[in-house]
This record gives sequence, structure tokens and C-alpha cells, in this order.
Amino acid sequence: MKPEDGYIAFIVNPMAGSSSNKPIGRRFAAYLRDRGFDVRTNPTMYMEHAAELAERASSDYDCALIVAVGGDGTIREVAHGLEGSDKPLMMVPHGTENLLASELGFDEKLDTLIRTFEAQYTRPLDLGKSNDRCFTSIAGFGFDGQVVDRVHRQRTGHITHLDYFWPIWRSLSEYKFRPMMVRVDGEEIFDGPGLVFVGNISRYSVGLKILEQADFGDGLLDVCIYKCASRRHLARHSIMTLFKGHSKSSDVIYRQGKDIHVSSEHADIFTQIDGDPGPPLPAHITVIPSAVNVMVPEGAKPAGIKTRILRALS
Repeated sequence: MKPEDGYIAFIVNPMAGSSSNKPIGRRFAAYLRDRGFDVRTNPTMYMEHAAELAERASSDYDCALIVAVGGDGTIREVAHGLEGSDKPLMMVPHGTENLLASELGFDEKLDTLIRTFEAQYTRPLDLGKSNDRCFTSIAGFGFDGQVVDRVHRQRTGHITHLDYFWPIWRSLSEYKFRPMMVRVDGEEIFDGPGLVFVGNISRYSVGLKILEQADFGDGLLDVCIYKCASRRHLARHSIMTLFKGHSKSSDVIYRQGKDIHVSSEHADIFTQIDGDPGPPLPAHITVIPSAVNVMVPEGAKPAGIKTRILRALS
């Protein structure tokens, strides 16, 4: 990409994670400007604003690249705004977890961003859609949805990993294991108490490889269901997942598909998409294949548990 190809639109969420303490976005913009690129920074005023800014940039002939600076929610909204456009998307991770960026091989190093930009290597990214809400990474139903709801109800500013401690602890002591029914491509595969994950990437919070077969560009969504009716059972599932043995368990159902329905007779089941509160059940989830072209580090692999824990501690 050359400066004469057009300007680069930076869509920046100033509220993402602890982004006020992360200079990587500003340093990357400075690198581009030093090389003659016209960088236009657009701060978001609210979550959906990121999608509006991305859609506007995607329809501008003079825009050559959109850079999303923020966490998973910001990247989700930017990707939603770029759906169906041939304009490439590049991400600068500024959030707490950065699930999608970590899956694509990004870290918080300027050298990685520069190498990615100079190589111009792109891959198609599928999007998921739960009812009327898009997601890029993972939708969860049950326990993790309740944790996310608690975190966001008590949120007053930037979210850190410590903000999840009490919501997780309270959810562990109070969670009711309600039954859910799951259908994949018209086939009922589960009806009972448990935890349900539907996603586009392999790794979830702190790098747990819940959806181990997921490929963000294969045109499919992966479904992992933990049969679970007690806290003791939940602890066992957590240990099995940590040691990557959960998918072989008789208490776990793993499928891939394009059309997923999750429903329940209980109205108190929480959901989440990409770490934000999701739409209520029943949920109709579909895949939008190759919705966005993303610029990624060539040959990079998803960050594992150890790497993500060290990043969180630092």
C-alpha cells in the first residue's frame, strides 16, 4: 500500500480496556504518518458509532484501509460496518481480552503491526449473527453470560481482568443450571442443563481452547455444549478444558454448522457476544461467510494460555 492509494481511517474507542495507558495505537499512527500516509482518526462516541464510522469509510472511494483500535466490542462493530465491503480491516488490540486479535496472531507490539501492514497479507473473516446482533468471536449462553452481565452492570470506566473476579465468584455461588435446547442445522442435539458456546474462533477467555476446531474463515460456526447441572460438574469441565481433554468427554457435545437455535423455557438465562451482553433467548444464530477481509500477521498462530496470562499480568 502506498500513500497515493488513499487515506487510512483509524476508528478508536477511547473507553476500550485500559486503552488510555496503551500507546501502541498512537505509535502505529505516527509510523504511518512518518511514511507519508494520511491518517484520519475517528474516536467513537458510543458502541454502534464504530459501525457507522466503518460503513462511512467503506463507501468512501478515497479510503484505502480501516484500522480498528479497541477491544473485541469495537472490532465487532467495525467489522459489522464493513460487512460485504472489499476494504481491508486491520486491528490494533486495546481491550482487556482481545479475543479475535489474539486468535489472528496479534500482540501489543508495534513491530507486529508494522510487519503486518508491510506484508499486506489478508484473510476472509466470517461473522456470526445472533438474532439481530453480529459477533466476530464467541457467543455464550448460561454461566459466562451471567458473569458478563454482572461485569457490565458494575462498570464505571475501563474494564480490567480484576473486574471479573467478584462477578465470577458470585456467579459460582448463585448460578442456577437451567435447561436449554440446542438445534444445529435442523437437528436437535441437546436438551438439558448445561453451558453452550457458539463461535468463530478456537480460544476463549485467557486462551482456553473451548472451540478447538474453529476456523474463522471456513464458513462454519462451532458449537460446544457442556452438560452441566452442578458447580462440581462445572469445576470438572473447567479442569478438562484447561488440559484440552474436554471434547473427548461423554459430557461434552461438539458440532459445526451454519444455522443454530438456542432456546429455553426459563427467562433468566443470560447471554453474551464478544464479551458484551447479548440478546435474550431464544437465539437464532447464523454465519455470514467471508464477510470482511482482515489484514493479519502472516504465519502467526493464536496466543496460548501462558502468553495471555503473562500479558494480563503485565
